[in-house]
Amino acid sequence: MNEQLLIAGCKRGESWARKQLYELHAPVMMGVCMRYTNDRETAKDLLQDGFIKVFTKIGTYSETGSLGGWMRRVFVTTALEYLRRNDALKLSVNIDDYNEAMENVDVSALDQISADELMACVAALPEGYRTVFNLFAIEGYTHSEIANMLNIKESTSRSQFIRARKVLQKNVESLLMHENARQEKP
Repeated sequence: MNEQLLIAGCKRGESWARKQLYELHAPVMMGVCMRYTNDRETAKDLLQDGFIKVFTKIGTYSETGSLGGWMRRVFVTTALEYLRRNDALKLSVNIDDYNEAMENVDVSALDQISADELMACVAALPEGYRTVFNLFAIEGYTHSEIANMLNIKESTSRSQFIRARKVLQKNVESLLMHENARQEKP
């Protein structure tokens, strides 16, 4: 179906268009929701809330960028609002002078695990780390933008990202050790 017809139908509030839009984009947007919350039921709630916002705000979509990109922003904002409401983004440490060097990351290790295993490692990060990691590494926001979104200092965003990478690296290494040990058993 032509995307312009679908958008026009959604702007007119037509149920067939809303259903089609939901069916086309729900799987990807559920993935976005799952990256910000580690609970499937909460992610389903965020998915519903996000689509309600998409349907009520579709009139503001200027059609200059991709519809999927615009929707992703709506869902990220919805997830962040949920996390803020539940104090999940309260970062325990506000660090201005965090300059600990990053350890060398063994990129070849990433070739040994699946995308699902890597996303499970990301999902296991503490909520504050996971949120900053998702916004920076996956969504592509700058630390300045993240600081504004989360109402934190830019240096705090940077330090949370560095810490998230370290924890993620340890989780991946642990997963690889476990996989290697399992493969070595007769």
